[in-house]
Parts: sequence; structure tokens; C-alpha cells
Amino acid sequence: MKAHQIKDVKNFMGRLLGNDTFDCFLLAEASITTYNTFVIDGHIEKAFFTGDINDDNILPPYAFSEWKNMRSLCFDLIKGKRTPVGFKLVLHLKPEIVQQILTQGNADVSSSDIKAFVLNIKYDGSMLTCITATAFYTFLPDKTPDRLWDDFVTHFLSENEISFEEA
Repeated sequence: MKAHQIKDVKNFMGRLLGNDTFDCFLLAEASITTYNTFVIDGHIEKAFFTGDINDDNILPPYAFSEWKNMRSLCFDLIKGKRTPVGFKLVLHLKPEIVQQILTQGNADVSSSDIKAFVLNIKYDGSMLTCITATAFYTFLPDKTPDRLWDDFVTHFLSENEISFEEA
């Protein structure tokens, strides 16, 4: 687990909400506090996609909503003249990218052992922090996936010109 304190919040928010930089993620959960607190459960509701006579019964490919489909909704909740009181986003890296990271890092761990590579984004009204986490289906003594995920996020932020300090 690694915490990255974002130096330029405006730049980060532009990349998070204004373009496809974070589209490799799924939205597991969001809580955005402005004039109300809005909570979004990112789990896909399968019943919405099935059972209708006009439906082709094609389910979305993931258990959670893709960030690219939720970005504008979150932007609409956050935008305005006033800064949000705070927000928390729980993002999961898409499973196929988890597999790529493990393969490139020569990890002796199967992607089926990993529930999620998680990026928690927290804003408290003044400071924005990105915290990595790894969720496993079972205990793994090998910490290689944690290290690979931490390195990926550090590289991801740098590559996308998001300045940060390790907290």
C-alpha cells in the first residue's frame, strides 16, 4: 500500500473527470459531498440488462461500471463555483490490465488469486490523496503483486504528468 499526495489538484481533477486518463479503471464506489452527499454503488445490476422483450440480454463485461461511463455523472456532481466538501472514489483496475502487470512483472501469482488492484482517491476539501491497495481472494505470502501495483500507480501518475509526493 502506498499513498500519493497530489500536488496539483486542479490538474489531477482535469485528468480524472475531463479526459480518458483513468478509463482503465472500474468504479466500485463513489461518495461525493457537495450540498448533499451522493453515494454511488458501482456494482452492475444485471436485472437491468435482462428480461425485457426488446433486450438482447447482453451483460456488461465487468462486475462494476466502467469509469468512462461514470465520469460525466461524477463530473456533474462535482462541478460548480464551490469546491466540494469532499469525495472518495474507489476504483478497480480492469482485470485484463491486472493480468498484464503480473505477466510483465514475472509474478508467480495467478490473476485469479487477485480480487482487485484498488486505487482509493480521497479529497477532504483541501488535500487529495491516492492510496493503493490489493485485494486477494485468499492469503498470499508473496508480496510481489502489491509491489507491482504500487510501482504501476507511481509510473501511471508520472506518465500522465500528475505531480505527487509519497505520503
